[in-house]
Amino acid sequence: MSLVSGPGKGGSSTGDLPEEMTLVINRHVEYIQTLDTRQDELEYWLTEHLRLNGVYWGLTALHLLGYPEALSRDAIIDFVLSCQHESGGFGPAPDHDAHMLYSVSAVQILATVDAVDELDTRGKAGKEKVGKYIAGLQSKETGSFAGDEWGEYDTRFLYGAFNALSLLRLLHLVDIHKAVGHIQACANFDGGYGITPGAESHAGQIFTCVGALAIAGYLDRVDKDRLGAWLSERQLPNGGLNGRPEKLEDVCYSWWVLSSLAMIDRLHWIDGEKLSQFILRCQASMLIPASIPAYV
Repeated sequence: MSLVSGPGKGGSSTGDLPEEMTLVINRHVEYIQTLDTRQDELEYWLTEHLRLNGVYWGLTALHLLGYPEALSRDAIIDFVLSCQHESGGFGPAPDHDAHMLYSVSAVQILATVDAVDELDTRGKAGKEKVGKYIAGLQSKETGSFAGDEWGEYDTRFLYGAFNALSLLRLLHLVDIHKAVGHIQACANFDGGYGITPGAESHAGQIFTCVGALAIAGYLDRVDKDRLGAWLSERQLPNGGLNGRPEKLEDVCYSWWVLSSLAMIDRLHWIDGEKLSQFILRCQASMLIPASIPAYV
């Protein structure tokens, strides 16, 4: 399942936007609804390793757009449960290996459709076992988390663990203090955070580290002004945001950077109007036929 994104160009104020610069909600809804019908396309099968993540992205987008029932709730639950292993973890699709990232998406999806209890009634493993699978990936030495049994460590996995366990109300299964210590070890002189201790600051990793600290109740450990300055510098003249210095802008960083700024109360440090213009200019032209009305 793939989503449309990419860099664009800044432009006029939102008040003077032409019709093609408004959000065509109904077309986005239709696009998401048809993604699983394109099974005769090679891309559909090449992206099977993202299937469960894609369901989460699409479902979340539909909720944000105001169409939470555009996809079948029963079909969503059935698919999520079909991806579960006896260990409690989830793969991206049936018969794929379990991994932290897919397990997090599974929990997020079930929470979104108010179906977490289905784990206990219909799942191959209940909530407690899902929690234990995730908690079992924490390193006793560093407090970080691996993605799976093969031991790749990354602050994405730490955030994912905190996210899923908090939704399951099982955060007590992990060593929060040691995990927070690991996040602090990933902090850099510029206020940002990297993938591991000593790695360069990156907007995506900043979101995961700050998000984990927010869930755990440790936002006081963040140098908010220093980090806010680094994040605000990610905005380019065309309004878009990049993930690191000297990189191109991309719509995905609108989420990573903006969410991080929101968590540290520094949203006003960037030009939100120019960012909105940039995002709208990235809307695929194929979604905007002249016969389709646009909505803001």
